[in-house]
Amino acid sequence: MYVMFPIGIMFYFGTNLDNRFNVPGFWPKPEESHKIPHTREEIKAEYERIVARQRLKKEMEEAREKMIQQR
Repeated sequence: MYVMFPIGIMFYFGTNLDNRFNVPGFWPKPEESHKIPHTREEIKAEYERIVARQRLKKEMEEAREKMIQQR
């Protein structure tokens, strides 16, 4: 009894794990995940994209602060 209960639990939860605990769509597909830039042009484009995003965030923050000060 003391030996069969843990063995039964291990057998129940240890078999057919893919169907029992599978969540469809949990992991992102390769085309949905980030891609590491390898060539010089890809690195430069990624750098420019990051800098443009930082500038946009800074401009939005300045505009928000300006609106707050005008009140």
